[in-house]
Amino acid sequence: MLDAKIPNGPIAEKWTRHKFDMKLVNPANKRKFNIIVVGTGLAGASAAASLSEMGYHVQSFCIQDSPRRAHSIAAQGGINAAKNYTNDGDSVYRLFYDTVKGGDFRAREANVYRLAELSVNIIDQCVAQGVPFAREYGGYLANRSFGGAQVSRTFYARGQTGQQLLLGAYGALMKEVATGNVTLFPRREMLDLVVVDNRAVGIVCRNLISGKMETHAADAVVLATGGYGNVYDLSTNARNSNVTAAWRAHRRGAWFANPCFTQIHPTCIPVHGDYQSKLTLMSESLRNDGRVWVPRKKGDKRPPNEIPEDERNYYLEEKYPSFGNLVPRDVASRNAKEWCDKGYGVGQTGVAVYLDFRDAIQRDGEEVVRAKYGNLFDMYERITDENPYEVPMMIYPAVHYTMGGLWVDYNLMSNLPGLHVLGEANFSDHGANRLGASALMQGLADGYFIIPYTIGDFLAQAGPSGADPDNSAFKAAEQEAAARITRLLNVKGKRTVAEFHRELGLTMWEHCGMARNEAGLKEALAKIPQLREAFWEDVNVVGSEGSFNQVLERAGRVADFLEFAELECLDALERAESCGGHFREESQTEEGEAKRDDDNFCHGAVWEFKGVGEKPVLHKEAFAFEHVHLTQRSYK
Repeated sequence: MLDAKIPNGPIAEKWTRHKFDMKLVNPANKRKFNIIVVGTGLAGASAAASLSEMGYHVQSFCIQDSPRRAHSIAAQGGINAAKNYTNDGDSVYRLFYDTVKGGDFRAREANVYRLAELSVNIIDQCVAQGVPFAREYGGYLANRSFGGAQVSRTFYARGQTGQQLLLGAYGALMKEVATGNVTLFPRREMLDLVVVDNRAVGIVCRNLISGKMETHAADAVVLATGGYGNVYDLSTNARNSNVTAAWRAHRRGAWFANPCFTQIHPTCIPVHGDYQSKLTLMSESLRNDGRVWVPRKKGDKRPPNEIPEDERNYYLEEKYPSFGNLVPRDVASRNAKEWCDKGYGVGQTGVAVYLDFRDAIQRDGEEVVRAKYGNLFDMYERITDENPYEVPMMIYPAVHYTMGGLWVDYNLMSNLPGLHVLGEANFSDHGANRLGASALMQGLADGYFIIPYTIGDFLAQAGPSGADPDNSAFKAAEQEAAARITRLLNVKGKRTVAEFHRELGLTMWEHCGMARNEAGLKEALAKIPQLREAFWEDVNVVGSEGSFNQVLERAGRVADFLEFAELECLDALERAESCGGHFREESQTEEGEAKRDDDNFCHGAVWEFKGVGEKPVLHKEAFAFEHVHLTQRSYK
């Protein structure tokens, strides 16, 4: 039942051979097909623009007022590509190797190799679009290092790489909007997937300004709606990032893979209060020049600049001499938590570590550091009122990215024919831990270079869907979505949506966060259904459905989080091993590193929905490693 459709042949030739073997839609016939693309971040905007340029008619749905506001703008540090401009030994194979290893051997080799192979094309595409990558004095594109690699392969635009790449994709998209081949629907939120005869043929969405429900039909549906990190309430994600589109597709039959694989980013501004709305990321690129440390004396509250060198514990450099501060995110995060838990944390709360640029400033000068990271330093100072050129930054891990998502095959199609899933919304490329600067790479590879080929293969074989928004399936889906909204408004309880979200987030962070154990996960699995029941009995959603109503928007998303959270915890309980960002306390080495169980868990856990409160069915996609052999990860 789980056919990944991985092509035969040598791994370096799979994608090339597959492109030749796929069925084609001839240029004239492309104009007969209509494709829905939900999401306008890097994956969605690049896909919509590319498909339109090929001749398909595209309906593009944007939850914000403009595609320029997609959460892809928040990516700071860079995008990986195996160009080897620095001549330091990089290659497509090395990027492939680092990504498989960094994901702790829980991703498909074929997908990861294709991603590495396409990385070189992405840079050429973006340069042609005018993306202002940083350049060396001679005009060559600059590269810097990132965690999990010993080569410099990360292209960047100061600390604004995501924003600049998105502007490139946005320009390509809006050019197609101007031609009339892309119809843009801003301020729409997808609330359901329409499935007819086991084929995805459309969506139900809500106009967030007017409150009006809408149905839209197509020959194929592409979801590029990002990840589910806001199930934890506090995360580095924008507040309207959510799981709703993916979860509603899951309820309609699309299977969900590896939901427990969530990434905790080690370099974030620490929590400073109970009522803040989100956390702020400080780019991983800062670990190139910043040194992470805590005092050697437990509970040392002296100002950091008064602590002498011999009383500083540069714990990553000491424990991992080969990679130092550039260990992967999961390793850096767990080590920060470990030292804070031991009582060596800094700041008023003691739940932070230092990221210090003193040595880089003394070595290179403040102007050089400012040229690399100036906007990041400015952002930190505005939030904390401390000058990081003079005082070390304080950082602590926070929920950032999700590697789990809807299951897709090699063609990026889910088990539901016609439903394709791109970027962070799918599970395919990062395994149990995403290496830094790989999210932008995946989103653009999926949108610019993969889906334009693979969706044609589907359409050439399946033909037009013949879907009609007046069809009974569309009407039924619209009525279900409307009834859910009415139900939310009719509860008229006493507790706010924010209260329920905060309680869910604290439960998830405590029991399914950086460290997980059997007892804690079982406690969460007992508490979440109770919290969900309380939500539907006592939530207070003000306003009306036929109007602009952000409380109602959030209520719907939190209702989905309350269902999804149970699946995430169940997946974490079922996976009785540690791997990447999924750290089970019962499964660790003597040195406290993640200890995999390849005999029992070298697979993707793929879940089939059976109803709210009902135990889902687990399917397993076995992973085979022919090129990057299974070994215990070591960055020492």
